[in-house]
This record gives sequence, structure tokens and C-alpha cells, in this order.
Amino acid sequence: MKIKDGFIVNKVGSQHVVVPVGEASMERHCMIRLNGTGAFLWEKLGANTTEDALVQALQTEYAVSGDTARADVASFLDKLRAADLLDE
Repeated sequence: MKIKDGFIVNKVGSQHVVVPVGEASMERHCMIRLNGTGAFLWEKLGANTTEDALVQALQTEYAVSGDTARADVASFLDKLRAADLLDE
């Protein structure tokens, strides 16, 4: 899975904001704010990856348990799916 084409993250002050670009900007007129963990996972989703790889990356970066990492990744992916931002 990976982020669909047509979306980038910009840093505005201390915030990370997802904005549509190109054709996606014609269809969507919204921005999505990410926290630090979301920005980290978004970056990992720039290339094709798996949910397990995201969990492992989150564990390594933030020194959290496997259960916590899996729950956080699942929640983030659910939100991306609801916004139709993932290619799976």
C-alpha cells in the first residue's frame, strides 16, 4: 500500500499539512493536519509498504510496544482509507 498520487505534506509552522496537488486539487478542496506520528507514517507510505513494516518502523522510531504500534498504525490507516488516500 502507498499514498495515492496527488498529495503532498507541507510543514506550516510546527504543523504537517496534507494538501492535494495537480488533478487531485480539482477534486478535493481540503487539507488534513498530521501530528508527528502521522507525518512519520505518511513519509513511510510514500513508497509501497505493508502494515507490518509500518508497525515495525513505528516501534523502532518511538520505542513503543508492538500492541501500541499496531493499534496506532491501524487507526491511521483507517483514517486514510476513509479519506480515500491509500492505494492498496
